[in-house]
Amino acid sequence: MSDLLLPAEPTQRGIARELYALAAEQPIISPHGHVDPGLLADDAPFPDPARLIIVPDHYVTRMLLSQGIPPAELGVPARDGTRTATDGRTIWRRFAEHWHLFRGTPSRLWLERTFETVFGVTDRLGPDTADAIYDRISASLDTPEFRPRALFERFNIEVLATTESPLDDLSRHAKLAEDGWGGPGGRVITTFRPDNVVDMEFEDWAGNVARLGEITGEDTGTYRGYLHALRARRRDFIAAGATSTDHGHLTARTLLLTPVEAAALYARGLSGRATPADAEAFRAHMLVEMARMSIEDGLVMQLHPGAFRNHNRWLYDTHGRDVGGDVPHAVEFVHGLKPLLDAYGNDPRLRLVLFTLDEDTFTRELAPLAGGYAALYLGAPWWFLDSPEVMRRFREAVTETAGFYNTSGFVDDTRAFCSIPVRHDVARRIDAGFLARLVAEHRLPLDEAAETIVDLAYRLPKKIFKIGEKL
Repeated sequence: MSDLLLPAEPTQRGIARELYALAAEQPIISPHGHVDPGLLADDAPFPDPARLIIVPDHYVTRMLLSQGIPPAELGVPARDGTRTATDGRTIWRRFAEHWHLFRGTPSRLWLERTFETVFGVTDRLGPDTADAIYDRISASLDTPEFRPRALFERFNIEVLATTESPLDDLSRHAKLAEDGWGGPGGRVITTFRPDNVVDMEFEDWAGNVARLGEITGEDTGTYRGYLHALRARRRDFIAAGATSTDHGHLTARTLLLTPVEAAALYARGLSGRATPADAEAFRAHMLVEMARMSIEDGLVMQLHPGAFRNHNRWLYDTHGRDVGGDVPHAVEFVHGLKPLLDAYGNDPRLRLVLFTLDEDTFTRELAPLAGGYAALYLGAPWWFLDSPEVMRRFREAVTETAGFYNTSGFVDDTRAFCSIPVRHDVARRIDAGFLARLVAEHRLPLDEAAETIVDLAYRLPKKIFKIGEKL
């Protein structure tokens, strides 16, 4: 067994090995991610290595852009249909030439572990080895053992949640259900992500709301009809296996408006007269509405605030959303969440999992909040923070106040299917090291640490995200 990321101190390392061995054998629960459900619905062979590993990975393309290599040279599609690089080997060579840029980054860790554990590649990537590694991965992708469903089995994934908007027809999840892979209690489930119909500043928000009405048969020209349409879509998502919602707001602000006030804001938005302050107020109000709906239908809420979306405007204008142009910013939770928590924070029917891109809030705000409200849980370090260093700091920052059992377990939040087992493995190794230190310092008995690491790896995410439960 590799000692990767386990403590260097010999006593702690020995304990961590025992704990990691327990975690390593647990199935993967992936309750939040962005893998295309069509990947598993179609079960078609993966494309070439570049399109599997480089083109969709904004961690990779973002780093290369920072060194002057435009995404078009890496095969990232352009919004206007302009031709971009298409030859997988050429893209791969370009990537390998700049492999040194990833020294010390979690991207290098994930990629090297993926090369080794998924494809059996142990040679170090570089210009001299690029073609050989490309050929090795390409040859693997041509075999039935590397089809998506076969890898799903090999990765020991028990449940994988994808993320769809209310405008999605859920046809790919219907196909998965037909094949015995999806639906309530299925192996691949959906997640309700309503940002594009809740955020007035989202591109073509009014058009999205109109389409929501067409899909549901509700009159979304009125605020009342809009709420009915959202409830209807939530029911559709539950029927497709959803156990949670996801909200990617700019801030964690919540606001209690009267129906009359909310309707007036909504009307201003539809007419194109809403100000940025109106848009933020409506987002804040809708978080409270979504909490109400979660109490009604049982869906777990996830809140992922703090991303300044499309900060790199040129990148967004050229290539669109989710290609590496977002930047974290500070988020305030204590005052922002208070209206929602005053209303529902002690209601055991609500389950709200909080994430942050601002690790300064771990100790000061998030751990005390999760340690003081029945409805709150802390999500794992996410996105810009899902590195070994921050994972360690997270446990150190929150455990004293929130304990282990007000945290929700690891979420991989990835579009890169082949990196899922690697990311979960990294989290399990970090937790093994943290628990080993507690044992070595005589702060926790070994048998309790053993129970805790299995809870963190498997039982907690399954319980908190209601995986396998009937809503």
